[in-house]
Amino acid sequence: MNLISFHLQIILFITVIMTSPVSSQNIVEIPDLMPMPEEISVKTGEFRLAEDFTIGIKGEAGTRLYKYATMALRRLSGRTGLFFRQDFITPDKNESSPDLLITCNRVGEVRLHEDESYTLTVSESGIIIDSETDMGALRGLETFLQLLNADADGYYFHAVVIKDSPRFAWRGLLIDVGRHFMPVDVIKRNLDAMAAVKLNVLHWHLSEDQGFRVECKAFPKLHEMGSDGYYYTQDQIRDILKYADDRGIRVMPEFDMPGHVSSWMVGYPELASAPGPYEISRRWGVMDPAMDPTKESTYNFLDRFFREMTGLFPDEYFHIGGDENNGKQWNANWEIRRFMEQNDIPDNHALQSYFNKRILELLTKYNKKMVGWDEIFQPDLPTNIVIHSWRGKQAMVDAARRGYQSILSNGYYIDLIRPTDHHYLNDPIPEDSPLTDREKGLILGGEATMWAEYISHETIDSRIWPRTAAIAERFWSQGDIDNVVDMYRRLKIIDLQLEEHGLLHNKNQLMFIRRLCRGYDTGPLKNLIDVIEPMKGYNRGRHRNYRQHSPLTRVVDAAKPDALKAREFRNLVDRYLETDKKNEKTYDEIKKSLILWKNNHTDFIEIIKLSPVLKEIESLSEDLSTVSEIGINALIYFQNGWDTDEKWISESLVFIEKAKEQRGQCELMIIPAIEKLVKAVSGR
Repeated sequence: MNLISFHLQIILFITVIMTSPVSSQNIVEIPDLMPMPEEISVKTGEFRLAEDFTIGIKGEAGTRLYKYATMALRRLSGRTGLFFRQDFITPDKNESSPDLLITCNRVGEVRLHEDESYTLTVSESGIIIDSETDMGALRGLETFLQLLNADADGYYFHAVVIKDSPRFAWRGLLIDVGRHFMPVDVIKRNLDAMAAVKLNVLHWHLSEDQGFRVECKAFPKLHEMGSDGYYYTQDQIRDILKYADDRGIRVMPEFDMPGHVSSWMVGYPELASAPGPYEISRRWGVMDPAMDPTKESTYNFLDRFFREMTGLFPDEYFHIGGDENNGKQWNANWEIRRFMEQNDIPDNHALQSYFNKRILELLTKYNKKMVGWDEIFQPDLPTNIVIHSWRGKQAMVDAARRGYQSILSNGYYIDLIRPTDHHYLNDPIPEDSPLTDREKGLILGGEATMWAEYISHETIDSRIWPRTAAIAERFWSQGDIDNVVDMYRRLKIIDLQLEEHGLLHNKNQLMFIRRLCRGYDTGPLKNLIDVIEPMKGYNRGRHRNYRQHSPLTRVVDAAKPDALKAREFRNLVDRYLETDKKNEKTYDEIKKSLILWKNNHTDFIEIIKLSPVLKEIESLSEDLSTVSEIGINALIYFQNGWDTDEKWISESLVFIEKAKEQRGQCELMIIPAIEKLVKAVSGR
C-alpha cells in the first residue's frame, strides 16, 4: 500500500469491516492498536518473527529501558511460544546487529511534560524505534507488541511507519485504597496494565474516613489506629514508586483534607473541629469530621506531616483532596465562628479557601505543586495550583479562563458502571470548546477514577479494565479518533492482551461463578451473568445498607460493566432491524440466543436450591426467560410479516417495562433489544 494518511486509513478500515467477512487479509491492512497513534503509514511487506529474534539498544539509555526491553522480549515470547536465545538485555549483553534496534538520545525524567514521542518503523529487514527519551521508547515498545500478527506460517509484523506522541501530558488512573485497602500486588499489576495502554499517572488516594493507608513515622497513630492494620509500609511505598518509575509512570499521592478525615482523628482527635473520641467510619458518604482550620497547631501538625510525605513521594504534584466538606462541625464550633468574624471570613467556602492557602504555603515550602478537587477553586488562590474537575466541565472552563491548569475526571468515573462508549466520547477539550488555544493549553489531561466503596481486591480489575483502555486512547490519541464501533472491536483484542499482566478481570468472574454455585453446575448462572450488569450510578447503596465490611462476593460483584454478550446481542438486533431485515442467518443467530435464555431459568432454579445466595436474583432469571419468549414471538412475527393483536403488544411492553427493574442490584441488559423487536412488529 502506498503512503496514505492516518484518517484515510481509518475510513478504509471501517469500510472493510462493514462490507467484508473478517479474514487475516483484511485485518493486516490496519493494525489493531489502542491507543491509536498520531500518524501511521502502512507499507508493503512484513517482518517474520523467528527464534533468533534479538533486541538491541543504542544511544543514551538507562537501566529503565534495558529492563523494559527485556520485559517486552519475555512478553513476546509468552505470546508466541518462541524460544528466543536472548535472555536479559543489559549494556554488557547488548546486540550489535539486532532485529529490533531501539535508539534514544537521553534518559527521560518521570515528570509532567517529558517527551514521550517515538517513531516506529517495521520493514522486511528489521524494526527500529527512535525516540528522544527512553520514555518515548517505552511507549514505542508497547505499540510494537500490539503490532504482532499471525498466519498459517507463523508470527509477523506488518510493515508500517508510525510517528506518535500523546495529545495530553497527564493521563491518569486514580485508585482509592482508603475505603477498601488494595494489596501491593493489585497496585503493581494495574501499573503494568497502565503502561500497556500508555497511561502515565497513578493517582493514589491514600486516606479516607475508612482508613489511613501509609506508615507515618512522625505521627504513627495515623496508621496504627486509623487503618485496622491495613496500610503500606514506607519500604512498600518505595518499592511501588520504583516499580512505577520503571514503567514511566508518575505516582501522585492524595491525602484528603479538611474533610474525609475520620481515620486521622482516631489517633489525633485534637485535629478535629469537635471533641472526640473518634472511630473509623464503617459506612459510606459525606461525614461530619473536619480539621480545625483556625488552630495554628493544625498547621504545625501538617507541616511535619508534609515534610515526611513529600520526602517519601518524589512527584512534583501533591493532591490535597478538598472535596465534600459539609461544614457541620465548623458551624457548631463557636470558636471557629468567632475566628471567621474576627478575620472577615464570610462563609465556610471562604474559610476553606483560607485553609487551602495555608496548605499551599506548606507544600510550596517543600517544592510541591498543589492539586485539589474543584471545590478548592477560588479566584484569590495563586494560579500555580491544579484544579481537578469532578463535578462538571464548567470548572475547567472557568479555571482556564482565569489562568489555572486543570485535569478532568468528570465523565471518567468508572465506578459508576457506565458503558465504555460513555467514557470514550467524553473529551477533555471537545470540538465545541469555548476556550481559546492558549486556554486549551492549560488543560493538562484527565484521569479515570476508581473509587472503592463497592470493590475489593477480587473485583477491582473488572471495574477498571478493559474500559480504561478506551479512556487511555481518549487521553493519548487525537480528538477525531472517535469511532465507537471500531473502538469496541479493538478493545476486545486489547482486553485479552491485558491478561498477560496478571489482571484478573476475566479470570475472577469465572471464579465468582464457581463460588456462587458452590461447585455445582455453573452454566445457568454464567448464561444469566452474561446479560446483566451492576446498577448504574450510586444506586447500589440505596437498595442495601452497605458498610465497609459488607460482602462483595454476590452476583452483582461477579457481573461486569458493559457486558459483552448483552451488547453484542443489542447490536445484532439493531443490525437485523435496520440493515439485515429478514436475513436468515441473523434471524437464526438472534433466535438461538433467545432460546438459550428462555430455557435457562428451569436449570437455574435447581442451582438456587443448593446456593441460597442466588435467591435474590431468582425473579431476574425468571424475567429473562419471559422476555426471551416475548422476543422469540416478536422475531417470528417480524420475520414472516405476520400480524399480531394489539393486546399482545401492549401486554408485552408492560412486562418489558417491569423487567427493567433491578433485582440484587443488577439489571437485565438485553431488554432494549427485546423492546425494539416488539415495537418493530407493531410498526411503532
